[in-house]
Amino acid sequence: MRHACVAAVNRTLSIGLLACGPPLPRYRLPPVIRLLLPLTALLASVALLLGGNGLLGTLLAMRSQAEGWGERTTGLVMSGYFVGFFLGTFTAPPLIRRVGHIRAFAFHAALAAAAVLVYPLWREPVGWMLLRVVTGMSLVGLCTVIESWLNAQAAPEHRSRVFGVYMVVSLLALAAGQLLLDLQPPRSPVLFNVVAILFALAILPVSATRLSPPVMTVAPKVHLLEICRAAPSAAAGAVLAGLALGAFWGMGAVYAASLGLDRAGIGTFIAVSIIGGAALQCPIGRLSDRGDRRSTLALVAAAGAATALLALRFESQAHALLFLFGGLAFALYPLAVAHLLDRLPGEQLLAGCRALLLLNGIGAAIGPAVAGALMQRFGAEALPLFFACTLGMLALV
Repeated sequence: MRHACVAAVNRTLSIGLLACGPPLPRYRLPPVIRLLLPLTALLASVALLLGGNGLLGTLLAMRSQAEGWGERTTGLVMSGYFVGFFLGTFTAPPLIRRVGHIRAFAFHAALAAAAVLVYPLWREPVGWMLLRVVTGMSLVGLCTVIESWLNAQAAPEHRSRVFGVYMVVSLLALAAGQLLLDLQPPRSPVLFNVVAILFALAILPVSATRLSPPVMTVAPKVHLLEICRAAPSAAAGAVLAGLALGAFWGMGAVYAASLGLDRAGIGTFIAVSIIGGAALQCPIGRLSDRGDRRSTLALVAAAGAATALLALRFESQAHALLFLFGGLAFALYPLAVAHLLDRLPGEQLLAGCRALLLLNGIGAAIGPAVAGALMQRFGAEALPLFFACTLGMLALV
């Protein structure tokens, strides 16, 4: 009897609701938002990591100059990061396979935070270079965890959009890190503590996520010579883009200081170029998808070389030109990767990307040392000239 009464009440309520009008439509989130919501923990960790790393790189360049080490020594110190980045591409995957994504992430983040806290205690060029190697190895391990996880979570038809968002979050976090430079003078240890705190906080979202980590498999090896034969433009793009951007990360703050900028001005100077990189990623990517990738690569490299020369000539317009230069230079490596993926069979894609990353790391490790030596010999103006020569060579290739 009781069940019959409940059914009758439910029918009465249903009739009343229908009489009041049609039911309200259910709100559906846009597809991109629904796609990214499960990945917010990973993207939050990326933002914290790269915000701290962006602050650290500029801080070390400024602190090296404050210590009176000179451009050549500063370039060698800063190149240590990319040496560690190169070495980390060999050490990170076996560790992730052995202990899993979450524990490998915590391991690398703790190592990076500890290395950052040692910088103020060991103020020697050799010590800082060794710490930069450790930091580079840690950061490539962290990025390997995040990127492999994103790659496993995103369906193939959504992968480009997910990695596009990942790149934008990365670049905006790097830019935001520059804005923290004005908190304290470079000689203060406070900024090193801020970086260590950001690295430690990055562990929290990954540790608390409900996403299932992927299973790491052993990818087939692809020799570097195979990459050069299959896509020589991609190989050249990876090396030469690494030379240019390695020099930018290592010596960009030193060049900005030579223009007479204060701490806040140097942070803004670097941040503007990174924001340009985030802003132009999608337009240049669309241009590449619609046309020949090699032509796009040559066009972007030539435009980047011309912009570097214009920045040298028109220092009063440096911020606008730097925005454009960053947008062009940061697009070169993704273009090289896209061109390589067009030329390799499916079973070699992951190994090909790893080989291209090695080539990019080699260029990035050499770039700060060469640019620093040139700036020591010919002055700060040698840096934009180095950019112009490197990118102009890529356009010719």
